[in-house]
Amino acid sequence: MKVDFIEIQNFRKLKSCRIDFDKEKTLLVGANNSGKTSAMIALRKFLISPKSIELRDISIGNWSAIDQVGLDWESEGEFQHTLNELLPLLDVWLDVPITQIHHIIHIIPNVDWMGGVVGVRLRFEFKDIGLLKADYIKERLAAKKIETEAPKEQKLSIAPRNLIEFLEKPLSDYLALKAYSLDPEQLAAPDNKGRACVQPLPEDALELEGSPFQGLINIREIPAMRDFSAGGTSSPDSEDAKSGRLIRTLSDHVRSYYDQHVDQKDDVSADDIGAFSALQQAEKAFDQRLKTGFSSVFDELTEIGIPGINNPSIVINTKFKSLDGLSHGSAVQYRVSEPEDDQEERYLPESYAGLGYQNLIAMVFLLMRFRQDWVEPKTSSTAEVSIAPLQLIMIEEPEAHLHAQVQQVFIKKAYSVLRNHTDLEDSDTYATQLLVSTHSSHVAHEVDFANLRYFRRLPAKNQGQSPTSTIINLSNVFGEDIKTLRFVKRYIKATDCDLFFADAAIFVEGQTERILVPHFIRHHFGDLWRRYISLIDLGGSNAPRFKPLIKALGLTSLVITDLDACLPTKVQTAKGGTTIRNKKAKPKLNAGQVTCNTTLKSWHPKLISIDDLLSVNEPEHYICVNDEYDLYVAYQKVVADPTNKDGDKLIPRTFEDALVYANIDALKVISGSSTTNKIAKLINNEPSADGLEIELFEIVDKAKKAAFAIDCLVEIEDGSELSPPPYIEAGLKWLQEKLKEPALILTDSGA
Repeated sequence: MKVDFIEIQNFRKLKSCRIDFDKEKTLLVGANNSGKTSAMIALRKFLISPKSIELRDISIGNWSAIDQVGLDWESEGEFQHTLNELLPLLDVWLDVPITQIHHIIHIIPNVDWMGGVVGVRLRFEFKDIGLLKADYIKERLAAKKIETEAPKEQKLSIAPRNLIEFLEKPLSDYLALKAYSLDPEQLAAPDNKGRACVQPLPEDALELEGSPFQGLINIREIPAMRDFSAGGTSSPDSEDAKSGRLIRTLSDHVRSYYDQHVDQKDDVSADDIGAFSALQQAEKAFDQRLKTGFSSVFDELTEIGIPGINNPSIVINTKFKSLDGLSHGSAVQYRVSEPEDDQEERYLPESYAGLGYQNLIAMVFLLMRFRQDWVEPKTSSTAEVSIAPLQLIMIEEPEAHLHAQVQQVFIKKAYSVLRNHTDLEDSDTYATQLLVSTHSSHVAHEVDFANLRYFRRLPAKNQGQSPTSTIINLSNVFGEDIKTLRFVKRYIKATDCDLFFADAAIFVEGQTERILVPHFIRHHFGDLWRRYISLIDLGGSNAPRFKPLIKALGLTSLVITDLDACLPTKVQTAKGGTTIRNKKAKPKLNAGQVTCNTTLKSWHPKLISIDDLLSVNEPEHYICVNDEYDLYVAYQKVVADPTNKDGDKLIPRTFEDALVYANIDALKVISGSSTTNKIAKLINNEPSADGLEIELFEIVDKAKKAAFAIDCLVEIEDGSELSPPPYIEAGLKWLQEKLKEPALILTDSGA
């Protein structure tokens, strides 16, 4: 049994979306403010703490419709909306083999069900619409009375001014979470932008009794808020403890683990008897008891690289309170050095370790505790405790305080920790699914491409509407194109995964652009410098391989590539015949030249003739592709001779010669690599336009391009003196405008 997918509607930015679950681990990725946190909070509020529902959990796009209901009540007009259809809902679809039908007999849609998907809708509904209406009208009349009695010169506006304002504080008091069975026959796939087609619920749908997932799914979570302050404690049975919120010290978690899975009061050992029989021996005996009980736990920590090289070892130390050894803040300590002979060991309290170290150990401890709580539940003498067939673990932003390598180790090992039990391992009887949200490209890097779910931001289509988000399942982005999928997966694995967290992408042609484009952005495009940009270094022939991914992500993209002029030439074949082959050539108008650049031929502007490419107007470099994403392709265009503004026009062949033409004065005085020295010498000799073009190409063709780029960064003192070539400047200017955010408006929300 597993969660196949969930569908969320009317919850914050998630107006209507589907999240497909992998059978083992699923990673939620996306740029800032794309809805990842909203998805995790939705699961928490529907599955763990429904009483925490708030007005602002309702999609803001529904607020005007809710207000309209209030106006209809006040005017006693006909209703335009049903309030319940504007509230959040969560559909949970399970994939269940027929052999486990006994677990879900209470939620199957009909007697004909023979295995496969089965769905449950969790929907917030108003308990009593009549009571809500009466309370609202009562407060509105009282507010209006105060407004009318006020002096005319004092125009008052008294809350609640509308139904939204009335619901702001007591919303949860008026709501109940109800559950219904869904019909697998009515399932529909999301649209091409990932918007879910949530099935309508019949008016005569029967409500499921009780909690539909009680005893079916063991749900635990580690939220993003993890406070390791010494004063933040809670009891093991509190709501925070159940959710895995780390507002307690690690010692508290160890104590909870001990109470549940180490301390067996019905099996007292000889060491325990000795410990309690003599106070003087209690410390030693009880310490040994704990070390024995926790030995498997520490072995498991070691398996995932804890403590690691040069890190303090974690120990259980009951020195300060021998008979209550786990109840104080120093139960967990760190051994900071190996003692010399006859020397006492030195320890520090857990609060003295780094936040990252504490976070890592505490999360692993929680995962082990969640596993043990599930498969070894606390038994009762009066009732048999059954084990749920499925455990769902949710972790929010595990990367907090962890450096890159530890982030990667954790996500690689987390699932194996959850399955590290003799009753689990390869068993099909009990399943575990791990759901993780992250902002870390390092975490995403260690997860298979098929496990990623990308949160795509959709702008508001019309004025008055709010932006929304949908979720893209990256496992099927490339369809049957296995070669392209393999290339993109391997490229991302070889570099990084920041593409999944970026506001935009810039594809560049080579090392020089990779080094200098960020420099141009920093010194000439301040607004763009504040955005999250993924810079991808690809050859001109490889950039189009990313087309399906860019389309799926809806990611604004700038491609900086080369003109790559070629001249079709008749050549002899080995068999004595002739054929036409394209040979590299100096770009020239009216010479019958074509481009060999795949991006220009197949992505945009989809032209082959050099004459046509050079005549493309500035606005034509930009296109909105299939209403999916914005694309700008920049390549070399005709420029003036930098040595003679009134002389012949030049057509750069590469980024390097375009850079020289745009910075000829600044490059006269730099030195460094052999390439840089040759370029400086050429410029100072003041050649003719034709001579400059020919000699510069010969230098660049055999150049150490990365060394030249580094020399430009190091030798030019004022970074702003190094200007981007005109075609790159135009592309960056376009990108900056596309990513410009509306001005922040501060308003008084009123009383």
